[in-house]
Amino acid sequence: MTHTDPFLALSARTGRFTHGSPRAAVFSSDGTRLLFLRSTGPQDPVERLWLLDLTTRREQLVADPVALVPQRTGDLADLPALERRLRERLRLWAPGIGSFAATADLSTAVFTLDGRLFSTSTTDRVTVELPTAGPAFDPRPDATGRRVAYVSDGALHLTPAPALHPGGPLSPADGAVWGVAEFAAAEELGRTRGHWWRPDGGAVLAARVDESALPARHFADPAHPDLAPESFAYPQAGGPNADVQLWVLTLDGHRVRLRWDADTFPYVTAAGWEGDGEILLTVADRLQQRVLLLGADPVTGTTTELSRTTDAFWVDDLPGTPARLDGGRLLTAADTPDGTARSLALDGKPLGPRHLQIRRVVGRLGGRLLVEAGEDQPADQHVYLIDPDGGGAERLTDGPGVHSATAGGESLLLTSATPDGIHRRIRFRGAEIPLTDHAEPLPYRVVPQLARVTERGLPTAVVYPRAHVAGQRLPVLLDVYGGPGAQAVANEPRRWQQRQWWADQGFAVVTTDNRGTPFVSPEFARAIFRRFSAVAIEDQVAALAALGERHPDLDLGRVGVRGWSYGGYFAALAVLRRPDVFHAASAGAPPTDFRLYDTAYTERYLGLPQDNPEGYLADCLIEDAAALSRPLLLIHGLADDNVHPAHSLLLSEALVRAGRPHSLLTLPGVSHLTAGGVMEQLAALELDFLRTALA
Repeated sequence: MTHTDPFLALSARTGRFTHGSPRAAVFSSDGTRLLFLRSTGPQDPVERLWLLDLTTRREQLVADPVALVPQRTGDLADLPALERRLRERLRLWAPGIGSFAATADLSTAVFTLDGRLFSTSTTDRVTVELPTAGPAFDPRPDATGRRVAYVSDGALHLTPAPALHPGGPLSPADGAVWGVAEFAAAEELGRTRGHWWRPDGGAVLAARVDESALPARHFADPAHPDLAPESFAYPQAGGPNADVQLWVLTLDGHRVRLRWDADTFPYVTAAGWEGDGEILLTVADRLQQRVLLLGADPVTGTTTELSRTTDAFWVDDLPGTPARLDGGRLLTAADTPDGTARSLALDGKPLGPRHLQIRRVVGRLGGRLLVEAGEDQPADQHVYLIDPDGGGAERLTDGPGVHSATAGGESLLLTSATPDGIHRRIRFRGAEIPLTDHAEPLPYRVVPQLARVTERGLPTAVVYPRAHVAGQRLPVLLDVYGGPGAQAVANEPRRWQQRQWWADQGFAVVTTDNRGTPFVSPEFARAIFRRFSAVAIEDQVAALAALGERHPDLDLGRVGVRGWSYGGYFAALAVLRRPDVFHAASAGAPPTDFRLYDTAYTERYLGLPQDNPEGYLADCLIEDAAALSRPLLLIHGLADDNVHPAHSLLLSEALVRAGRPHSLLTLPGVSHLTAGGVMEQLAALELDFLRTALA
């Protein structure tokens, strides 16, 4: 596949306008230094490690992967399947330094390149390669930076190995995988780590993952014949999950298993050490309706319940909570009694303004809580400081956009993504310091026409061609996601670039966040409980009708729909069940039968298949195949480990049996996270399909 469209070509070359942007920024504990990743320019995908000294405002390159590993050798094929897929999913595999970990003072940073482990002294900018037992994954330094824990071949190792135990006491070979986050944790539960150093460096808290009870998923990918056929353990809805244990492993060889009711609370959603050596972990039951914060004694392994959150639907994760504040106080999420806002509680008592929709607790700054939250307009996000004693809030950002924050010591990095572009500024000792960005300027300044429509207040956006003349009727392209956990209508400029391109091809591009999507209210999100399809279809159809009344140039007699993942599911659902409204669909990686999807995501919303068979059947698209009367394009990567290609293949087979014409495009070597220009090439193909289908 090739594309010659200037915008699509530029988007592909610049990594969708992200190459050259600083990311993964972290402050030193005293707030005087900032370590981050950034490539050298808009068409350079190789990310390097940089250090900004805020006292001198001097920026220095501290690690250059091009100098360390001139030619990439591609170690992914040598890694166990779980480690390889975690590396891909968490962006730990990249042309440069995909991720790093550093000591609190940022004096030492560690990272891997092609499975080789490197340690960098940021003070003198000297990088050395460390010996490893094999291809290394997820390295973490201790507090001093002198010792590094890493995973290789499913075992947790140290380098250098403890002198008393050559070979390393942290690499037990018992058939389980040590030191990594299992599929459910990394993909659905927000926990991407599997090992944590004790603050003094004398022990490691490590996850032990046993996947032997899980069914195998198989792949035969023509793009990687050396890896095919491949299989990996997959936690399928209604079936067994990985057995996850947490162990304290000391450098002198002692091992203690943490004990809690893992049968009732099998999910470990967070874990780590406190400064005084206490362990805190968060566990959830299978349906995620009960979440416990536990304190663990690292000597005996016993745990004590510190807080309990329950919900008749599900407990939504609020990043940064639960947490222990100074004085032992417990910070937890707490929805308002009327279900209109996501808020906070301190020791069980409401904290902060009740109108804020808290999205993330970033940390502490100057004795106050630093949070990201929304107000009346869900498309915007702002940064606030909340006083944990008085509850008052101060807003630090202004204007429409998605504003986010990172903090350390008394320093603050604010990132403001607004219709005018993306701007980063550091507040340090009363001054503002810009953080250099080498990314390609965004081609379009897009100001989508936002509106809340219907009695449910559905967030919507309409983007017209730049050359549109009022009175010219346009076919409608619904660019949709629609699933839980992801917001589509947001004032973040990069996400509107391709939608403007689609509009300039002759469409009015419509985007709607139906009920079930986040950041409107808890009540809004929970409307899809035990049934995905009915609410999504009802809301998207109602929103189109309402927008048609507001925008007379929308030709609702020609409506195409496109989406990826859950959006692909909705696109296929739309033409199968409402062909009177939707006239063509391009469905990328659609989960056509949620009985085949993973446990943690699916069961959170639909329950167990054996307890809700009607709901699972109602959301399954396979039985709808005979109803297809509109053009449908199915697209699926053959290396997709999130939504297995079987989902599209099963629907295609059912359509063939029913004699329903459709198009199926399979992509060798393409995973669920389509990168490297794949999406741009697909956009050109989708455009041809939709133009023909909508005539």
